[in-house]
Amino acid sequence: MSKHRVNRRRRRIALTTAAAATAAAVTGALVIPSATAAQIPVGNGSYSDSRPAGTQGPTDNMGTPVLPQVTDAVAGEPVPTNEWWSSLVFKRYPDNPYSQPMYGHPLTYQAVAEGLQVGHPTAHTIVGEGRQYEFAHTADLTLSVTGLDAPDVRADGWSDWTVTPYWGDGDRELRATIGHGLPYVYAEADGGDAEIITNGTPEVFADDGNVLGVTVAGNHYALFAPSGSDWNVSGTSVTAALGDHDYYSVALLPEPKALDTYARYAFSFVTGSQVSWEYDTAAGEVNATYTLETEAREGSETGTLQALYRHQWLHTDDALLEHEYLSPRGTMKVREGASFTTTQSVPGVLPVLPESDAVDGGRLAAYIAEVLGAEDPFEGATDTYWTGKQLGKLAQLTTIADQAGDDASRDRLLTLIKDRLQEWFTVGGAAEFSYDSDWSTLTGYPASYGSDTELNDHHFHYGYFVMAAAVVAQFDPAWAEQSAWGGMVHELIRDTANPARDDDRYPFLRGFDPYAGHSWAAGHQGFAAGNNQESSSESINLSVGLILWGSATGDDELRDLGVFLLTTEAESIRQYWFDADQEVYPEDYTHPIVGMVWGSGAAYSTWWTANPEEIHGINVLPVTGGSLHLAADPQAVERNLTHLVEQNGGPFEEWRDLLWQFQALADPATAKSSYDADGDAYEPEAGATRAHTYHWITTLAAVGTPNLEVTADIPTAAVFEKDGVRTYTAHNHADAERTVTFSDGTTLTVPARSSATSNG
Repeated sequence: MSKHRVNRRRRRIALTTAAAATAAAVTGALVIPSATAAQIPVGNGSYSDSRPAGTQGPTDNMGTPVLPQVTDAVAGEPVPTNEWWSSLVFKRYPDNPYSQPMYGHPLTYQAVAEGLQVGHPTAHTIVGEGRQYEFAHTADLTLSVTGLDAPDVRADGWSDWTVTPYWGDGDRELRATIGHGLPYVYAEADGGDAEIITNGTPEVFADDGNVLGVTVAGNHYALFAPSGSDWNVSGTSVTAALGDHDYYSVALLPEPKALDTYARYAFSFVTGSQVSWEYDTAAGEVNATYTLETEAREGSETGTLQALYRHQWLHTDDALLEHEYLSPRGTMKVREGASFTTTQSVPGVLPVLPESDAVDGGRLAAYIAEVLGAEDPFEGATDTYWTGKQLGKLAQLTTIADQAGDDASRDRLLTLIKDRLQEWFTVGGAAEFSYDSDWSTLTGYPASYGSDTELNDHHFHYGYFVMAAAVVAQFDPAWAEQSAWGGMVHELIRDTANPARDDDRYPFLRGFDPYAGHSWAAGHQGFAAGNNQESSSESINLSVGLILWGSATGDDELRDLGVFLLTTEAESIRQYWFDADQEVYPEDYTHPIVGMVWGSGAAYSTWWTANPEEIHGINVLPVTGGSLHLAADPQAVERNLTHLVEQNGGPFEEWRDLLWQFQALADPATAKSSYDADGDAYEPEAGATRAHTYHWITTLAAVGTPNLEVTADIPTAAVFEKDGVRTYTAHNHADAERTVTFSDGTTLTVPARSSATSNG
């Protein structure tokens, strides 16, 4: 048994708010009849409305059940768990009713009894024997109301990347809106004066009554009270009477001379944030627009300032100011305006790599037969994660068998997949899904790695289910009908990546953070380092599954959602997990890649092992036709694997197959040479097969590496290039023939529900 199977990573998770289950299903799912019984029918399948006997839902670290900590203003709304701020609603530690540090960037925050701590860490530390860099939260200021001593904090509202925590002690109240990219904190106070408690005596560099500029711990802040007010400094307490008003704001200044610019928008309070996206098929691009909703609390100014992450400002044509901030994600640049738009090329995805004469049919058939001949093709998997990995494994074999003309093996594989999915999609057996109306989430039981008690990793686990279902839909559209088994697939999609903001059963996008550009794995965010994500590639697996499922079922909304998620997260992975441009990690951090990204930084580690091969491999698996985006930077792939050999003290040993496939995206000749020399002595990674590894490496050695500069007018298309010769391939899920047009002018006619390949 492989080390991967024995010591699988341990993750954490989050939870969602109290939300009443409703009868209406949205975003394409069936209308579910109201029921008080434990079984809710969805097409041919069902889920339960109560957990199976002996199982648990969300708990604190002592094992006590917990409910979302929200105010009455949002009670009953689905809480977006797995956020950068989730510790506000998931009280993981009973002795801390406030929050863990929250990393909004450029500001950091932590809720305490007196109010909201605010900081901007500009100095990092290297910890964990050099494995982790961290810009740890340190409070420069605490925003408060004089005398506030709240017993706890709760979420009072949220939007796509902002949140408003609430404090109340019976006499005083405080609300503070915070978010990604916001240099401002927008406070509403009642029952006392505005108070800013500083970390040490503040150095005042500007004083204009209601506008005060102070430097605290080397950072520059502007404090804005309502017109007619006056800030008073007494030691480490800065106060202002609010009079008939109930608001004040604080801004982090990139430098003192920026005060006038920031003062212009001091009372343009952000009240919401929203991302929208458009897939331009003809251009092969995704346009994403990030918009802040604002309200003028005094005056008429409704503009604002926001700081863009590297993965955003690299891909926008909107004007930026000269102002910048340091963050754990590298430089953030400031935009003056309430919105900006990014444009990125879409990396193609494929159900299977292009057909190649280099693949030996007999050898491939023997490898497929090896899997089908096993006593248990699912290798004993029972929980959501390991069942998912096995479903993904068999799904990849299905498309390979089909390409090889081995219809009998393809159909046996499809039967295995359908039977196992249907077991999970039906209440009453050894496995089922259960809806938790308190947390507005669908949990599979048997659960694993905190997917139940901590709401961890739903996008990882269910992504495999969606990917497998997409392969079934490719060959059996009737199975995927909403009235058949597609309704249950949509339930999993709505739990993990719901595109609807008005769904009263599931939150919008759950774990995907649209502004950060990637997902968060932990549900409770109960760490001093903020939230985290380890296996970015398993997050990508869900996005690819959405593209293939949407394409196979004719659901353009889900297809386009998958395109947006894939394109956005692929660039974030390139920047923050692999530091492809070598502009993000601190200069004294010696690792060129990381296994985990944290709110405060990143770490060369995994949850379950310090083995370098698994640190490098965890952000590669599973290798599928959705992994082509990893070929965007061949030099980064080479740096990655060179460092692995250095850390490993020699060539790949464990997970060799996975790492050879990764290497083949940049250097297929070397990967094939290593693979050929091995002679099948390796043990396949738990979600891989000899058939897939052989097909992948042999095909890329023949057709070359992905050319991501050439896009197509369909997401299921790609171009490969070797020695100047391009191979064009595409899959057409539609019922009619179509001509695919590539950005270099090449066209490819693809028959209905088929793949086609051409050399141009």
